[in-house]
Amino acid sequence: MSERLSAEELHRLVERVFQPGPEDRALAVLVDLPDGHTPDNPAWRERRELAADWVAQLSPRLAAQGRAIALVLYRNVRASNADLPERCWLHPDGPLPASADELDPAAQVPFVEVLSAHRLVMAPTEFSTTAPLKLLAPKLGFRAATMPGFSPALIPALRLDYAEIARRVERLRALLDPAEACEIAFRAEGHEHHLTLDLRHRKAHASSGQFPSPGVAGNLPSGEAYIVPYEGERPEDPSRSAGELPVQLGDELVVYRIERNRARAVAGSGPRAAAEAALILREPGYSNLAELGLGVLSDLGLEPTGELLLDEKLGLHIAFGRSDHFGGQVGARDFSSPAAVVHIDRVYGPALQPKVHISSAELILPGGQREALLRDDQWIIDWKP
Repeated sequence: MSERLSAEELHRLVERVFQPGPEDRALAVLVDLPDGHTPDNPAWRERRELAADWVAQLSPRLAAQGRAIALVLYRNVRASNADLPERCWLHPDGPLPASADELDPAAQVPFVEVLSAHRLVMAPTEFSTTAPLKLLAPKLGFRAATMPGFSPALIPALRLDYAEIARRVERLRALLDPAEACEIAFRAEGHEHHLTLDLRHRKAHASSGQFPSPGVAGNLPSGEAYIVPYEGERPEDPSRSAGELPVQLGDELVVYRIERNRARAVAGSGPRAAAEAALILREPGYSNLAELGLGVLSDLGLEPTGELLLDEKLGLHIAFGRSDHFGGQVGARDFSSPAAVVHIDRVYGPALQPKVHISSAELILPGGQREALLRDDQWIIDWKP
């Protein structure tokens, strides 16, 4: 591992993220395992070893406080934000298994029982657990820091001033919450594209990387405010989200035509455009615009790492797919199978989508007042207190 948190840093991280009280007596670290269907890769293997190292380093420090820690293994669910399996394994001391296929199915225990017994949860997994843990946390009373795709390259983000991050994302949340719409103008390969996102009937959220209260789950590292665009579930009140959304996928520019908060068609002459057009027909849940996110970490000196967990916190992003874990209407039931469930962010910034630029992004507030957020890919908000 290229960089490693010390035992002292890990302990401070747990204290800062969860602010545990006397009743918080157990921490679970969740790890998904490859299997015959989903093969391993070096980054995944490194992440599992990192999680095991965290457990080993934290164990004596938490024991001195009267707290326990467990490494919880489970078979991967094949897609980010798909529901967790019903059963899992509690890992004893010793080498990690290379695959879920090596473990005895009879040794599994109910996942719900494990989560109920551990009020603090960290999840450095291959496939994101954010959606299922957000839905389970208020039911079972735990709180969770989800860390999909975490790698040593993200460790510097864990050392940021999260009090300042919390202040900035709360400011954005306070702007998003009353907003009726967000109007975004894009430039892509010499063309202008305009998108309006309907923000009525929704509550905004602040994700600051701190989870002091039971019943909540969110990303770590973090630093964003986000809101689900209105999806048109109210009778006689269709969603007003409409326009064109350009996204660079690899070297190819794909333009989605949005009507009533759904991608209805895809423009583009390459294979990625054809694949996306087929996907929105095959999986209507995927075509849903599930999130408008506003990340603040680029202004704090961080650069893209290639890991979506961090990169989405660098600036504006728009997600497709599942939204129920954020307060929307589209959930696992709207996809053809559990493996097809997805919530995928498209993150904007010159280093991430060099063919697409944000000319402007403005919130439309009640009464028609406008609040400018971005101009020429840059925040124009004055962050000073």
